[in-house]
This record gives sequence, structure tokens and C-alpha cells, in this order.
Amino acid sequence: MQVRKAIILAGGKGTRLYPVTLETPKPLLTVNKKPIINYLIEMFRRHGVEEIAVTVRKNDFDDFSWWLRRYQNDLGGVWVNLMMEEESMGTLGLWAHSLHTWTGNEPFFLTNGDELKEVNLSEMAAQHQKTGGMATIAAVAVSNPSEYGVLVLDGNYIHSFLEKPKNPPTNFISSGLYLIDPKVREYVKEDLAANKKFLMIEKDLFPKLAAEKKLVVYKSSGRWHDCGNLQRWEKAIKEWGV
Repeated sequence: MQVRKAIILAGGKGTRLYPVTLETPKPLLTVNKKPIINYLIEMFRRHGVEEIAVTVRKNDFDDFSWWLRRYQNDLGGVWVNLMMEEESMGTLGLWAHSLHTWTGNEPFFLTNGDELKEVNLSEMAAQHQKTGGMATIAAVAVSNPSEYGVLVLDGNYIHSFLEKPKNPPTNFISSGLYLIDPKVREYVKEDLAANKKFLMIEKDLFPKLAAEKKLVVYKSSGRWHDCGNLQRWEKAIKEWGV
């Protein structure tokens, strides 16, 4: 299965990286002289993604516009378009309300824009198609799962999530990258009918899919780095690409 489109979520405030992110949006922070978002686009390009939408806050639009002008020729021909959020809409709201017309009726990738990751997207897509799930989460094994949301697994399916458990049942956490079937929009149709703008994929969609055994796990063996705070960003700088 060839996945042609992806969405990069770049609309967060990055509060755990203040004061750095008061000046520079987190996806534009550099690791070994290259913005984090560039690594994500390179990963998508390697696996055949042709079009990418980057969702950004209104306050950050100028910063991302400068970034796109600066790096356009380095993106390997991938079409990249900036999508401005006039108001905060969470990790699902903008797609559910408007971007779904752009993704159309084909599955698409959705990823956080502030993590470094190496996921075999082609293998992930093949598993997604084989299992018949409505959404697939790329999971990674970490040495400190109690600092994250841990996946509770039932074979290839995700049963539930445990937020920062003291005794994690597994060491698998979400990498922040998903493969989504557009039919999932039906699961938030009541929210859309009520014109609820702020929607979180982690809270408003995934639990519903998990309850119906339609939320699949793909266990990635590739590298992953969370750049969410100063210590983790520093660790990524020291370890990524060396």
C-alpha cells in the first residue's frame, strides 16, 4: 500500500522548552545544524510520501514561512504546504474540520513535529493493510516507559493507554506517528455536529477505536528521540546522526 500524504503537527507551544521556544517553534529547533522537521520530511520522502501539510499556529506562521523558503530546495521535491490554525484545535481538530478534504479517501500519516524518529513506513503501511485496522500507531521500546504513556497490548491491537505508570506492563510507548484511515472521521461526527473545534486524537478518537479492536500497533525497531525538554534535546544533539 502506497501512502502519498502526511500531516506534520507543528502547532504546539513547546512550553517545556521555554524560554527557547518563546523565540523559535520546537519543530524548527536544530539537531546537528538541521531543523527537526527536516528529518521528518526526509523520512516521509524515503517511503514515497509526495505531499505534506504542516499545521502551525498563527503566531508561528512567519517563522515557518521563512523556514520553507530557506529549505525548499533541500526537501527532495516533496510538496509542502503550511496550514494555519486560527485557534488551537488539538491534534485532530484541523483535520476533522477541514484538512480531511485534502487527504481525501486514502490513508495518511500523521505525526508530531517535535520528535526525531526512524520508522519503516512502508512496512508499517503493509501491516496496516494486512490487519484491517482503522488506525495504526508506531510504537517504540524505551528504557524509561514510566515517563511516558505506555501502550497496553492485546496481540497486534492496542487495548488501552497508561499515563506514566509506576509499574509499566510493557516498555512500548507511542512514537507520536500514526497511519490513519479517513473513515475514522465517523467516530467524531457528534463532536463535529456540535462544532467542537478542539479535538485530541489521543482522547477523542483512539479510545473508541481501541474499544472495537480497530487500533493496531506497529513495533518500530528504528531510532527515536523525544526532544520535549532541554535535557532530551541535548541528548538528541549528542546522539542523533553520530
